[in-house]
Amino acid sequence: MTDKKMKALYIIVSIGFAELVVDFIRSQGATGATIINARGITAYQKEIMGISVDTEKEMVLTIIDSEKADKIIEAIKQKPSFKSEAHGICFTLPVEKTVGLRD
Repeated sequence: MTDKKMKALYIIVSIGFAELVVDFIRSQGATGATIINARGITAYQKEIMGISVDTEKEMVLTIIDSEKADKIIEAIKQKPSFKSEAHGICFTLPVEKTVGLRD
């Protein structure tokens, strides 16, 4: 267990962009990440022949100290392709306790 102030950093992007996100967050100080396949569902759902078409997404999750998480979010804000091409969103949640992280 660690006492450092940690955050869970979530970055959700269109499918095919997760590896680019991982490379980017590593360049900003992250040491690892988990990529999770997901489906996006919005109020503007497309339907083809009565079948709902969901948007494929990838979620990048990393547990990182608070300062680095804030730095990464600020760096992501400066990348216009994050919002326009990757249709990305990014947010953090506080992490109170951890087990298994390398210090």
